[in-house]
Amino acid sequence: MTAYVERQELVEMIKQAQAGGARLGAACAAAGLCLRTYQRWVDGDGIRADGRPQAKRAPPSNKLSECEQQAVLSTCMLPRFADLPPTQIVPILADEGTYLASESTFYRLLHAHGAQHARGRAARRSRKAAPAHVARAPNEVWCWDVTYLPSQVRGMFFYLYAVLDLYSRKLVAWEVHASESGELAAELLERARWREKLSGKPLVLHADNGAPQRSFTLRAKLQELGIEPSYSRPGVSDDNAFIESWFRTLKYVPAYPSAGFKDLEEARQWTHRFVNWYNGEHRHREIGFVTPDQRHSGRSKAVLEQRRQVYGHAQSLNPTRWSQGIRRWGEPEQVYLNQRDKERRAA
Repeated sequence: MTAYVERQELVEMIKQAQAGGARLGAACAAAGLCLRTYQRWVDGDGIRADGRPQAKRAPPSNKLSECEQQAVLSTCMLPRFADLPPTQIVPILADEGTYLASESTFYRLLHAHGAQHARGRAARRSRKAAPAHVARAPNEVWCWDVTYLPSQVRGMFFYLYAVLDLYSRKLVAWEVHASESGELAAELLERARWREKLSGKPLVLHADNGAPQRSFTLRAKLQELGIEPSYSRPGVSDDNAFIESWFRTLKYVPAYPSAGFKDLEEARQWTHRFVNWYNGEHRHREIGFVTPDQRHSGRSKAVLEQRRQVYGHAQSLNPTRWSQGIRRWGEPEQVYLNQRDKERRAA
């Protein structure tokens, strides 16, 4: 089928060729049309659109009735057939002396009703909403996890425990150990809480569903410290995206020893250098290109104000270079963990 706009262009080209002295048949051939097609398209001074899409056709005589179509769909939804494809259902029915339709008809009806991949265990199940939190100041929401650090011995790993502040992106606590356990995590979090002077202050600690995160020892310690635990949905790594992003930054930095660490002490020393760089020197894009230390301590506002003054002075010296005003140096007032749609629209 030729679109209506394309028909208009072809007819206009042919008419222009005719006006220039070309014969109609030759102009049509040059445009890739036969004369009969051109005559069918042109309707007086107008152009006739393709009538095939709107044509009313009689249904085929062998079309299944509504009752027959419903019988096919109902059969596919039976518990014994819910996990089977039509290639299995049709032979089973034949062995039982029943014929409803061909395999292709089964597939066509399932696709038409969106049921081909929504039956049995593959059926769409309602998933609970992701745990959502918002941080408007440092030490309101922490995210933590454990990641592997490779050693130079194949199959042997060290374990980096990391706790990230959601608001400032500062790594408020970290340790590298030779094993992974809830006891080590509980001790790390207790030290971090005292170091940040959070006694009596509310704090949410978000984690995934690993064994250390769900351990009884850690949960008992959180209850003792007055820390509210929060957990990702099972199998959804994006629910703890901030700490996962930090792990990616750690492992993709050029200095990361991809060949592995010689021993536990080397892993600790390297991580110590990286954390000092990340917290104190790395200007994080999502917090206005200030360092996590600056935002965590509240110094970021002064840093950003100084940048605005620098740009304002540069603009006053040569205003013709600033057609749209100076850069908006700013930082987010709040940070969402798993921001919901209504909060995203409001922002």
